[in-house]
Amino acid sequence: MRKKHKYILPLVSMLVMSILLSACGGGDNAASGGDSSGSGKVTISFMHWRGEDVEALNKTIDAFEKENPNIHVEMQTLPSDQYQSTVQSKISDGSVGDVFASFPGAQFEAFTKAGLFTDLTGSSFLSAYNPKLIEAGQHDGKQYAIPYQLVYNDPIYNVKLFEKYGLTPPTDWEGFLALCQTLKDNGIIPIAFAGADIGPGQFMNTMVMNNAPSDDIFTKVEAGEAKLTDEFWVKTLTQIKELNDKGYFQQDALGTKDPAAGALFIQEKAAMLASGSYQLAQNKQQNPNLEQKLLAPITVSADQAKYEGVHTTTFMLAVNSKSKHPEEAKKFIEFLSNPEVAGEYANQTGQNVTVNDVKYDTPELQVAGDWASKKTVFQPRFTILNGDNQKAVTNSIQAVLSGTSPEEAAQQAQAIIDQHIGK
Repeated sequence: MRKKHKYILPLVSMLVMSILLSACGGGDNAASGGDSSGSGKVTISFMHWRGEDVEALNKTIDAFEKENPNIHVEMQTLPSDQYQSTVQSKISDGSVGDVFASFPGAQFEAFTKAGLFTDLTGSSFLSAYNPKLIEAGQHDGKQYAIPYQLVYNDPIYNVKLFEKYGLTPPTDWEGFLALCQTLKDNGIIPIAFAGADIGPGQFMNTMVMNNAPSDDIFTKVEAGEAKLTDEFWVKTLTQIKELNDKGYFQQDALGTKDPAAGALFIQEKAAMLASGSYQLAQNKQQNPNLEQKLLAPITVSADQAKYEGVHTTTFMLAVNSKSKHPEEAKKFIEFLSNPEVAGEYANQTGQNVTVNDVKYDTPELQVAGDWASKKTVFQPRFTILNGDNQKAVTNSIQAVLSGTSPEEAAQQAQAIIDQHIGK
């Protein structure tokens, strides 16, 4: 028996060591995002909020993987509201989101403070972009994210309805009110407004752009150098209340979500939709007879108007600083930066892009493209860098729609901002 043990024990030890080594090898491969078959294929994760772009992006990913057979891209999307509230915790350890998208403003600021961005300064693919249009992804002179989409946050209007009633985009506030009244008198909802979700955050931009005493007014508010109780914001809330009180929004605008507001416009029950150019393509898809353009309410007299509308550079592509595969992640962004690839994405999704030399095939993209020559301001809401402050501002619009006076709504919002000043 002892002789048998003499030979069996070494064999058992060798077997155990073999199993342990095998397990360790498999563990390293899995942790690195590699292929368990041992092919050396790397998997990177791409996270964003534009579920409506998945079909187009799947085609882009297929083309990328064909060109880069050793890289596999797994895409994950979240609804935009969930993305804003949960994505930071999801990507913070680098297990997902090797490449991720960021909103400008408060989310970009939060990601920067958390150290989640890889510095892309000096990357060769940056030359593919309009340098002015990617400034929103910069912090302290470094390029941390690349805004991929160019959006005009101006209400959309139904061209045929305007023509039917002899209307043209007005150049002052009195003209805008008169236009709305004409539409209402003819049984048309002047403005479809998603007061329950995206409406306040979108509509506030064109409403405040000419009321604001300076482009950095919200920066001053957050620094304690100006207040929401100042004339510019009280006036903006007063004008939004005026539109609501006169019946220029649909009934129960405060309880209306984005899809319902969009349906009113698509069904031609409303002449304007308080959203932006990002909805042009999906509106047309659901109603091919629609002819659409953009306009912005001018809240002052024509001679006092500084801006014709609002633009945003968003869907900011970034490489996770915790990624185990930063070079592969950069390679994917480099691929997206190719003008031909960006053009295919733009024409399939209906989104204008910040990449140079892109050819737009659809009327909807060309409508937005026409705004490149107009005087527009970067979206004011995204100059609010604290998420709680941003919410306080948009909540003050909802408060006014629920019956709170503009002065009181402004005071309530300012009280929240005061809590964050100096923190």
